[in-house]
Order: sequence, then C-alpha cells, then structure tokens
Amino acid sequence: MRRVSLSLPEARRIALAAQGFDRERPAGRPDVRHFRRTIDSLGLLQLDYVNVLMPAQFLVLWSRLGAYDRKRLERFVYDKREYTEQWAHEASIVPASSWPLLEYRRQSYEIHKNNPLRALRGRKVYLDAVLKQVQSDGALTANDLPPAPGPRRKPGDWHRSMPRRALEYHFARGDLAVRDRLPNFQRVYDLPERILPREHLERSLSVSDAQTELLKLAARGLGVATLPDLADYYRMSSRVVAPLVQNLVEEGELSLISVEGWREPAYLSCVARLPRSIAGVSLLSPFDPVVWFRQRAERLFDFHYRIEIYVPADKRRWGYYVLPFRVGDRIVGRVDLKADRQAKQLLVLNAHEEGSVDIDNCCESLATELHALKDWLGLDTIKVERRHRFSKRLAKAVC
Repeated sequence: MRRVSLSLPEARRIALAAQGFDRERPAGRPDVRHFRRTIDSLGLLQLDYVNVLMPAQFLVLWSRLGAYDRKRLERFVYDKREYTEQWAHEASIVPASSWPLLEYRRQSYEIHKNNPLRALRGRKVYLDAVLKQVQSDGALTANDLPPAPGPRRKPGDWHRSMPRRALEYHFARGDLAVRDRLPNFQRVYDLPERILPREHLERSLSVSDAQTELLKLAARGLGVATLPDLADYYRMSSRVVAPLVQNLVEEGELSLISVEGWREPAYLSCVARLPRSIAGVSLLSPFDPVVWFRQRAERLFDFHYRIEIYVPADKRRWGYYVLPFRVGDRIVGRVDLKADRQAKQLLVLNAHEEGSVDIDNCCESLATELHALKDWLGLDTIKVERRHRFSKRLAKAVC
C-alpha cells in the first residue's frame, strides 16, 4: 500500500484490520487454526487474571472469535510447544519463536527495589536451591517449595510468597519457563530446555537485531502507528528504537505517512490492509491491544480510557472492570461488567454511550453482544443496573 497520508477513518480501519477485526467471527466452533492465526497476528496475548468477569487474555480471543472452548485454547497454548509465557508487553503469551527476541530483556533483569527478595538473608543460597529443586524434581509450583521468611500479608494486599517470588525471579531471567497453568491460574515452572524447541533456545541475536524483529511484529499488529505506539507494543524505549525504525523505513518495511489529526508522524506497515469498511461489534478487554496504549486509543477513537480497579469506589467515574464497546470502526460505549457465578448472572453495573451515538441502535447491538457473552460464560441471566438514560434503554433492550 503506497500512501503518503491517511484520513482518520482510514487509519482506524487499518488498525482494526491489523488486529483481525476485518474478518467475521467463525461460523462454527473455533479451533486451533483460529487460535494460532489470532495470536500470531497480534504477536502476543497480555495476561491478566483479574477474574471479576473473565481473565483478560481469554476475552481478547472472544472479541475476535466469539464463543470457543477455553480448555481447548489452554491445551493448545501449553501443550503444543508453539507458545510460551514471557515478559513482552507485560506478562504475555507469545510464540515460542519470540523467546530469543526477548533474551536481551532477560539478561538485563534486576530485582525491583521494593521486592522483598532484595532483603532476604542468604538470598543467593535460597535462589540456587530453588533452581536445583526444579532441575532434580521436575516441573513444580510455588506450593512445592520450602517456605522462606518474608513480609507479613497486609489486608487487601496482592500477596506473593517468597517461593513464588523466587520462581518469578528465575522466570524473568530465563532460568525457568512456564509449562502450564493450574485451574486456579497458578503457574507450573520447568526448565526451558524441557519445554521449548531447541531451535529457539539456540538462536542468538544482537540487541538491535532483536529489537528490530520486535518492531516488525509491533508494526504488523498495529498496521499504522507512531514511534511511541511501536515502542510501547513490546515495552521498548522510543529514544532507543528510533534509529531502528528509520532503518525499517529505508528497508521498505515501514512507510512514513501522515494521519489526519495526528501531531506526530506515523509509520505504515508494508503488510497493512485497508478494508473498505469494518463490520461487526465487540466488547474489548481492558488489556486488548486496540486500547492498551491510552494515547493511541485517544488518537484513533477519541476515546479517553483509564482502568479504575485501584481507584476507591466512591471516586470511580466509569466502574471497576469496564469494557469498551466497538461498533464497526468506532468505540461507541463502555460497560462495567461482573460475572456473578453463584447467582449465574451477568451484571451490568454501569453503562455509558460515547459522544453523539444512536442510543437505540447502540443498545440493541450491545444487548446482543451481552447475551452472547452471558452464554459463553455459562450464565443464565443479565441484570442491568438502571442508573441513567443509556442504562435504562440497555435494560429494555436486554429483556
């Protein structure tokens, strides 16, 4: 695609096509071919196990594929050796081929100053013992390790035991990899050579070559992007990768382009697609690549989005776990959702339209998507809190 400028609607369509939204959801039950195509086109699935609705990575696939067998996905990811977990954007599922691309990050890992491991007496001895136990006993979880003294748990803390911190340390350094996840989402760790194909373990790249490959993956997943967009996808420094992006322009992988309303220059991937339209609707995970970089979401969709999980309840504007709602190439609303599994209800705690949308059409589309989500989650009913005009209309549409 040879272009020197794009309108904002064109940029949105390119971005959504790069994320797979130019394709209809499968007519039948999604299978491993759909899982593979989706993960590979995104480059990664960010992991987040806040389970008020459904862990984020599962929602990202549901947005694109509709109802699928979650257990089948997990077995595909953890049993086939095609994928692994790594620190990528954040903790993520990535193709196993990305393991060598992230080696430079593993080599530079340092324990955070607030990590209690730093203050652990005999830390090296303890960490060495943990690694030796995996080497001798095989795959294990934090519960299989001997305890070590650490800070006491405080009310409301996201607590990590010292054994868990030790395993995460070795994971971040690449001494260990994730073999599986238990039903309670706990990681099962093992040695990388027991999990990953040898070709990926033996491949070695310079830092600049690895970052260049990551930038190519980012460009493919974004379609059109600014320098900060490209850098953020795999959590790299804009300053560091700027010359690498320029090299990709010179090599024809990227084209320098202007986008209507964007202050910064943009880069168009050589594999970007510009469909005539984007159809369908979808609820988006808070950690979906479409919206995870908030500056980009504002530039593309005029959508100001912040996660309010850690905001006190009385100070939240939108809600605890809010999903953006996409119709075509626009984000037209946001919905605060919760799965009440005991009552078997999908709770709509709050709902808002964006800008000057057609509220009736928006509510009808959203109601259809909420019913599909309810069915996939194995819930029986939807309950909408009638807070204002939009939520009242949504409640009527859901019935």
